[in-house]
Amino acid sequence: MPLIRRRAALLACSALLAAFPALAQTGGADWPAKTLRIVVPYPPGGSSDIIARSISQVLSESLKQSVIVENKPGANGNLGADFVTKADPDGYTLLLCDVGALAISPSVYTKLSFDPSKDLRGVTMLAYSPHLLVVHPSVPVNNLKELVAYSKKNDLNFAVTATGSAPHLAGVALERASGARWQYIPYKGGVTAIQDTVAGQTQVLMNGMLATLPQVQNGKLKVLGVSKSTRMPLIGDVPTIAEQGVAGYESGTWQGVLVPRGTPEAVVQKLNKALITAIRAPEIRSRLAGQGAEVVTMAPAEQDQFFAKERARWASVVKAANIKLD
Repeated sequence: MPLIRRRAALLACSALLAAFPALAQTGGADWPAKTLRIVVPYPPGGSSDIIARSISQVLSESLKQSVIVENKPGANGNLGADFVTKADPDGYTLLLCDVGALAISPSVYTKLSFDPSKDLRGVTMLAYSPHLLVVHPSVPVNNLKELVAYSKKNDLNFAVTATGSAPHLAGVALERASGARWQYIPYKGGVTAIQDTVAGQTQVLMNGMLATLPQVQNGKLKVLGVSKSTRMPLIGDVPTIAEQGVAGYESGTWQGVLVPRGTPEAVVQKLNKALITAIRAPEIRSRLAGQGAEVVTMAPAEQDQFFAKERARWASVVKAANIKLD
């Protein structure tokens, strides 16, 4: 190749390579251009579903695109999460779930088909709802100490939203720390666990306040404690579990949004801004506060850091309880 032509070819290649960073930065410039899908990996009626449907309309108005909510339950949220990891990383398929529960999955499931730390990335946290420790009204106890004593003399069934879920491990941690005794009865979601406890088929339940408080307010369940470091103003007369002798005890449901790894950074940042605007809308914030959920938002990097800490935190509980699922 003649020298002049060779130099021209090299200059053309150099110009193309120099353009790559600029092209990468424009990723998502025309986003959103079609319908967004929020995948909730649990049955309808739970905390994640409540929040997804609360923000979908506001999000739609903000982005000027339709936003639909799809429930894809199964395997403690893992089926829906796996579905999202395999979606195109273009910002149109979102996972809204209990981020803490998702962080537990790698420790519990021996054959998990995806790695949430590698296949998903955070967009933002949305809300925190502490767990409520509740019992069926027929159980003759009014606080944790009485429950522990009663559990040692009577058979109690503890309803869990799913084996290996955050409420399940919260129950395991409480049992080990307090000396209580109960049998765990697994369900396929928080709604059915609540329903069976209301019906008296199970007697004890630990579940997110957002989904559980209505049954406490209507007298169908009796609350004994809240799993937060401080009392919740909405139920200020209910003591924390830590106040009742289990020092440092805290757990809860953290609803957040994640997207497939590889989603353009520009799209992630736009999603972060739109979701935070939606969850902070006065009518949504007020509605969630009235149900026991606090609006908590994070930058994408902060949520990824939170996820890593939760994964390490619950891994030790899973190991101590020897909980393993295929």
